[in-house]
Amino acid sequence: MGGSDSAGRLVRPFTLTGGRTRPSRADFELITTVTAVDPQPEGAARPQPEHLRILRLCGRPVAVAELAARLDLPVSVVVILLCDLLEAGRITVRPPRPVTTPDPDLLQKVREGLDRL
Repeated sequence: MGGSDSAGRLVRPFTLTGGRTRPSRADFELITTVTAVDPQPEGAARPQPEHLRILRLCGRPVAVAELAARLDLPVSVVVILLCDLLEAGRITVRPPRPVTTPDPDLLQKVREGLDRL
């Protein structure tokens, strides 16, 4: 059989989070970038299988939404698992950069320059 089972997932998402339905932190948005810490901290508790899957996918920076898609889990479940990893010091998080409005004068100069072409 392939990766998806027609009967559904054998382990329900609430089981993966230990019954938790809310993240312990509000650090994560869909485009927040997550990266595994290398090397992993010593003395931390042994991660669960789903945590290990996340850590393998985070060898390079990856967005929360992409993680959820690759893991085939709801974003809310992935965020709870990411909170566990962040609190254990196993990942770093980079929030999305705030979008700033470009300078209207600069945009006008660019437009004028393009009109001259």
